[in-house]
Amino acid sequence: MANHKSALKRIRQSEKKRLRNRYYHKTARTALKVLRNEENKAAATEQLPSVISLLDKLVKKNIIHKNKAANLKSKLTKHVNNLA
Repeated sequence: MANHKSALKRIRQSEKKRLRNRYYHKTARTALKVLRNEENKAAATEQLPSVISLLDKLVKKNIIHKNKAANLKSKLTKHVNNLA
């Protein structure tokens, strides 16, 4: 365990950030899952912009890589467009 005051503070901060990042990442994964399981094209088209926005926010906060977000957005858009 760290002995320096600054190191102890850094541990507290990194734990807070880890939990916050985990929350955002899990929320996004749930939103992706809901959109993938959507059968109604109108509802899926309505949900798509909010999910894309969520992914962009994760990229901005360095929670996921920008290429991963781009791949996910592309796959989701294709999925929504292929719904009958």
